[in-house]
Amino acid sequence: MGRTCSVLSEQSILRPQSAEELSLQTRSLRVVAAHNHYQQAGGEDQVFSSEINLLREKGHQVIEYAVRNDDVGKIGKLSLARYASWNPASYRDLLELFQSTRPDIVHVHNTLPLISPAIYYAATAAGAAVVQTLHNFRIFCPGAFLHRKGTVCEKCLGRTFALPGILHGCYRGSRLATAASAASSGIHRLSGTYRKKINRYIALTEFGAKKAEEGGLPAAKIRVKPNFPASDPGVGSGNGGYALFVGRLSAEKGIATLLSAFEADAGIALKVIGSGPEEAKVRDAAVKNSQITWLGRLPHAEVIRHMREAAFLVFPSEWYEGFPMSIVEAFACGLPVIASNLGSMSTIVRAGENGLHFEAGNAEGLRRQIHWAVTHPAEMSDLRLRARRDFERKYTADKNYELLTGIYREAVREVRLRQQSENLFT
Repeated sequence: MGRTCSVLSEQSILRPQSAEELSLQTRSLRVVAAHNHYQQAGGEDQVFSSEINLLREKGHQVIEYAVRNDDVGKIGKLSLARYASWNPASYRDLLELFQSTRPDIVHVHNTLPLISPAIYYAATAAGAAVVQTLHNFRIFCPGAFLHRKGTVCEKCLGRTFALPGILHGCYRGSRLATAASAASSGIHRLSGTYRKKINRYIALTEFGAKKAEEGGLPAAKIRVKPNFPASDPGVGSGNGGYALFVGRLSAEKGIATLLSAFEADAGIALKVIGSGPEEAKVRDAAVKNSQITWLGRLPHAEVIRHMREAAFLVFPSEWYEGFPMSIVEAFACGLPVIASNLGSMSTIVRAGENGLHFEAGNAEGLRRQIHWAVTHPAEMSDLRLRARRDFERKYTADKNYELLTGIYREAVREVRLRQQSENLFT
């Protein structure tokens, strides 16, 4: 059976059939954007902010509802575990907000642990359509990454309750915390929350959409919309004479593979931007190897400057990823990407078109691709042009706005039609 989730096109956006539907296609929307921020800011926070700013620039009214995990320390562990499944205070606050503001759309990014799935019920009670972005695999994997002990793990994919994840303590290394996350997903699977209370899911790639369907989400409700950079940095020169890594320095990001590929003379220098649990290894490697420079965490403008001057970006991640912002920002700079041929990277980065592939975890394979890139300057120059062209075709703010509002209007129309149908029988 073919999958029904796809990137929206002009043809797939529902055509108006009445004055009300015509108004829906043209008028500005009232949107509540909701997000539970993490303690350490990351890509999800950036996407949340960028989409809000984009919608406001286009004339839509956006109400931001955000909480932060900084508040978690004030809550007992048992209460926090309950809140992951249902936070009654969150439900009351959100229902009051939705009833007073009457949004067309409630767009949810992250609910764990403080917002909780109560937001879906509050939105439905207020008559709003609900859209959920799948930034990671949290609904079907307590650890969110489908990755454990250095390798891909799908043992919980498709299960009602993620028992393997609980046994391995995949969320924060804690069986109790994992049980809370798994219980939340399991309870809402059984109760039909994910089938009935969410009108559209946004997957970031076709690969992510496929995994969401395998995880049990209804394929008919899944749409693909990639992330986009907040601004267009423009094409760089690429004349800096170095390879670049940008990202969190953690095991699942392939740091060991990256460093191993540069142990011998790679024919080009490597600059590493980022921080995290593996930064000591990067620092030590930089001390031993003059080809490697660790720059730590840098302001975003500095990251972009280095991207514009780099010869290529190395992205050796060993988990599936959601939609890495560093890759799309590289494309915007005209920077080709050498990426592991795994998960989302296998669909975003296309070998010979906007970058090169190597087998995840294979340092020798990465070294060979680096050598090819260094010794084929004409071909890499062509890849620079193709990478930028890919950005212009798929990842600009205007293209993203078209896709996002298309999903919104489709979800709103579904809710309106259901409400009209229910009114006929009351």
